[in-house]
Amino acid sequence: MSRPKIATRDAYGRTLIELGRKNINIVALDADLADSTRSGWFGKEFPERFFDVGIAEENLITVAAGLAAAGKIPFASSFAVFATERAFNQIRQSVAFCNLNVKIVASHGGVTVGEDGASHHAIFDIALMRILPNMTIVVPADAVETTLATRAIAEHRGPVYMRTGRSGVPQIYEEGFKFEGRQFSFELGKALTLREGSDVAIIATGLMVSESLSAANQLATEGLRARVIDMHTIKPLDTNTVARAAVECGTIVTAEEHTVIGGLGSAVAEATASSTPVPIEMIGVRDVFTVSGSPEELLREYGLTAKHISEAAKRAIARK
Repeated sequence: MSRPKIATRDAYGRTLIELGRKNINIVALDADLADSTRSGWFGKEFPERFFDVGIAEENLITVAAGLAAAGKIPFASSFAVFATERAFNQIRQSVAFCNLNVKIVASHGGVTVGEDGASHHAIFDIALMRILPNMTIVVPADAVETTLATRAIAEHRGPVYMRTGRSGVPQIYEEGFKFEGRQFSFELGKALTLREGSDVAIIATGLMVSESLSAANQLATEGLRARVIDMHTIKPLDTNTVARAAVECGTIVTAEEHTVIGGLGSAVAEATASSTPVPIEMIGVRDVFTVSGSPEELLREYGLTAKHISEAAKRAIARK
């Protein structure tokens, strides 16, 4: 029986309250989008530890940096497109350069923002954050993983960028972090191999993990065994898991709700180029600006479905 879809931003909002009850040094900030990012849930319970700076992402990050310098653990939220693109200089100068303990948790990532269109589709955010030294980047696959990721980044010392989504996504993991009866543990920088296979490795992040599992099921009907890897942490990349997949499968498909330039696909290609070069097919938005549409329409339009992943896997296998 399929489980209901839950938005990762909802899991973040609930977990932030949980953390706030345990640690008085945790504070939350937003840029006039608290209802949408779910940081407002924290603000209702801890109004004295919540700061809405208005439509001013640059100020959001600067204030968060000041709070971190004073010993607080700030969680700063806005839409991903605004948090990374409007405030990039402040993230670079005040957070990453100073290696401050700021957690940027940006919602409405990718094209599943939907009808809001290109101005709100965050498809460059991971690339922007990847180029910054000291920055950890996390993209959880579902609500259960988001809960664990939020706890983990609260414990981690240093800058973090975590992307959450607007739309509900399928629940991959059971409560307790189990998948198909197997127990997993969440650790920043450590990928999770959900399915074993030797014909092709599918390395995915965010909602594309669910699509990749569906693609693996499709490929199995054709006698092809696909390994599926949940790469929840894009930086630091789990290069050991990538290298093992390259050696044991001989070819890789990457899948992300992001441009193919500078994101997960680029990170995996860079890792394999320096260790075990293999054919790689990248599933992601090509070098274009996006258009408006429903989340489902946009996932099809930009080739971000199980069907596209399985087709890419067969192309990759043919290139061995």
